Amino acid sequence: MERTGERLGDRPGERPGAALHVLTPTGQRSRAELDTLPFTIGRQPDNSLVLRDNRASRHHAKIVYENGSYFVEDQNSRHGTWVNGERVARHVLRNSDRIEFGVRDSYQLTFTLDKAEIHRLLDHLSSAQAGGGSLGPAPAAGELMKLRSLVEVARALQNSLSTGEVLTAVVDAALSVTGCERGFLLLRKGGDLEVAAARDKNGRVLDPSDLRVPTSVIRRALTSRRDLLTMSFDPLEQQRLQPDATIAMLELRSVVCLPLIRVHASTGSETRGISAAEDTVGMVYMDSRNAPADLSGGNRELLQTLAIEASTILENARLLEEERGKLRMEDELKIAREIQQGLQPTQLPITGWFRAAGSSIPSTQVGGDYFDVHQISPDAFVAVVADVSGKGVSSALLASLLQGTFLMASGDKSHIGPRMSRLNEFLLERTRGEKYATVFYSLLDSDGTLTYSNAGHCAPFLLSRDGHMRTLQTTSMPVGMLEGSEFEVVQVTMEPGDKLVIYSDGLTEAEGPDGKFFDTERLRECLRENAKLDAAGLHAAIFARLDLFTEGGAMRDDITAVVLEYAPDR
Repeated sequence: MERTGERLGDRPGERPGAALHVLTPTGQRSRAELDTLPFTIGRQPDNSLVLRDNRASRHHAKIVYENGSYFVEDQNSRHGTWVNGERVARHVLRNSDRIEFGVRDSYQLTFTLDKAEIHRLLDHLSSAQAGGGSLGPAPAAGELMKLRSLVEVARALQNSLSTGEVLTAVVDAALSVTGCERGFLLLRKGGDLEVAAARDKNGRVLDPSDLRVPTSVIRRALTSRRDLLTMSFDPLEQQRLQPDATIAMLELRSVVCLPLIRVHASTGSETRGISAAEDTVGMVYMDSRNAPADLSGGNRELLQTLAIEASTILENARLLEEERGKLRMEDELKIAREIQQGLQPTQLPITGWFRAAGSSIPSTQVGGDYFDVHQISPDAFVAVVADVSGKGVSSALLASLLQGTFLMASGDKSHIGPRMSRLNEFLLERTRGEKYATVFYSLLDSDGTLTYSNAGHCAPFLLSRDGHMRTLQTTSMPVGMLEGSEFEVVQVTMEPGDKLVIYSDGLTEAEGPDGKFFDTERLRECLRENAKLDAAGLHAAIFARLDLFTEGGAMRDDITAVVLEYAPDR
């Protein structure tokens, strides 16, 4: 079966590789490969690129490949999709196009074709070496060899999946530029330095122990934070050094230390290095025994460019590892979400004397709301809605625990109060009062008798066919809040056609674009206007009204709504 954007000739092996360079609102940078199309972008966790910005739409935009070109398409987002400062519905992407999402200080994406990225460093250095450039006249054969070494770094950055391979290419390039005999790339590990790559001028791998210069000496050079530290010595100078000086023992003629500065995001699309010593991530150390290092002509500038590239590589690797960690966490949360959703009722009764419709939408991957409806005898159904304090995994785990508590509910009305009391004691014992839950627990008999206990939950609405409604007020404190709480049990009678609407506070506290809440009055108005609908129809009407009010905006809390209908005459 064909997928959108992946028809014959559009599959990854048959289309040019492309990626998005992502700049987050906090200034972090990462790279997202367009390896699967359509490539979706938005706030919801199921997107290819998740925008962690509540102002972005759930499914904001997507990128497809058609007829030899990449296109970005807006997905009817609230604030629009913008390319190079102009709002677009559909736009052909070209190299370096800037994609934004209609709000200030949000995500900024830069579209890049791989072929263009491979030659980025080559173009930069070639223009610098050309006539009138900062590096002087056109390069001779030796300079071209150095330039080729730097281009290999760019290719390694583009094509290698191993940071180690890229760092080795950096060392080889630095040796080629300076003419030094040995090179060691050292990275900060806590308060110490560790060798990450070591090579000699012939490309042989060196053991870290071959360095022999104490890392404390190199660390002092790193702390001094001069852009390029060089030391050259002749034999007479060697004799004047202290007997334990490593340089004397190794009979070194010259040493070059190239600091690697952590690259930070600046304004716009620029990057800059921070000169504070603690922001130096490492150093390329090089030395020679036979001849001084060649730092004439444009070699210093080439080394500085190499240092920037190496620092960018390291920062990208760090961001990539962070992103992989986030993806692992998101994968685990996705599994937890699927398990949690699987614990919800798979089918609700739509025929007979009792009918129900319900849903629970978490504001994050997993939610702290829970609902369940199940039959305990031919003449009785149990319905429960709970809202655990807080959000995230801990609340979701507690919500699952509550579900297990109510799964074995009996049809004996006298058990409702004691069951709530045991739950209260259990939560206090396990969470020490740090977590609590509001619970509406009810039992409806076929004669219309509704028996319930409302432990701090939002007061449900009992709606008649003619639009008249009353509220079922709270009867006690939430469970898990106070030791020795009593849970009052109340009975009311439902008439044929009556519907009970149970909801969590995430529904009435949902915000519109102007910051106003959906609130209970808007909910009451929706219920009055749709009172004649059945349970499924009323449930759908509530969420349609909510979506219209919020305009598809972000949810700040889990939203749960359950509609129970007493229909003995149908």
